[in-house]
Amino acid sequence: MKLPRRNFLNLAAGAAALPALSRIAWAQAYPTRPVRLIAPFAAGGGADIVARLIGQWLSERLGQPFVIENRPGAAGNIGTEAVVRSAPDGYTLLLAASPNAINASLYDKLSFDFIRDIAPVASIMRVANVMVVHPAVPATTVSEFITHAKANAGKVSMASGGNGSTSHISGELFKMMTAVSIVHVPYRGNGRALTDLLGGQVQVMFPSVTSSFEYIRSGKVRALGVTTATRSPGLPDIPTVAEFLPGYESSFWYGIGAPKNTPVEIADKLNKEINAGLADPKMKARLAEWGTTLLAGSPAEFGKLLADETEKWGNVIRALNIKAE
Repeated sequence: MKLPRRNFLNLAAGAAALPALSRIAWAQAYPTRPVRLIAPFAAGGGADIVARLIGQWLSERLGQPFVIENRPGAAGNIGTEAVVRSAPDGYTLLLAASPNAINASLYDKLSFDFIRDIAPVASIMRVANVMVVHPAVPATTVSEFITHAKANAGKVSMASGGNGSTSHISGELFKMMTAVSIVHVPYRGNGRALTDLLGGQVQVMFPSVTSSFEYIRSGKVRALGVTTATRSPGLPDIPTVAEFLPGYESSFWYGIGAPKNTPVEIADKLNKEINAGLADPKMKARLAEWGTTLLAGSPAEFGKLLADETEKWGNVIRALNIKAE
């Protein structure tokens, strides 16, 4: 039987629409089983806490468990690769963080491309680092520290949590922009670095606000400036480094990613729920304890953040020829 042309075209259009309709229906039903949220860092740290807060919120909102799976190692690369190799169905997600953008240039032979292989879902928040000095350092402002460091070139030492860590990269950006000669002393983790800063073995460091807050409050270290573009809610009386050094900005951020080719409808659904969490008074209060700046936004806006951060830190790493330990 030969169909009239109009009937044929209507049937063809309906058939073409079926895949789109099925994707939308699938996204509306998602999730129908537990979801893995891989935190590529050790349990008990900041990334783990953020993952559990967001996972609990999504579990309550979407009616399925969001199970946190810690996959530490290689500064986050092991857990990230596990997500990259997972099926793009929305059932394996990544707690993305600043090290992902740094690692793209820090490691020579990664088996994945972070920007290409991870689809942005939602940004969560920024956490400031803070420039702190031992109380014996004769500087109460960033400008005074620059003057002191230039007068003592090569004699001032800067601790960090290791090559390529955010505390290291924050300090290297400061050195590049001020042309001061400071000796970098890498440690295996910020905890050990802070211990030596407290003891006066090193003079300056750029740790997170959360890890150094109690030491600042007790006067064991002196805060000169926070590294974000605006003042930190956790340290509102401390100026930004940029107030003395225009253009300086460095921070630790968190967000959610998924394997590339994850359906847009699923990413959008997760983004909507995460943004709702960032607007929830109880969730905001929990995250505010860290002195954070919340980053509600679209997947595209998070994607731009990822691209900008990867390019920014890649320029610093290549300029200074920094290599992973």
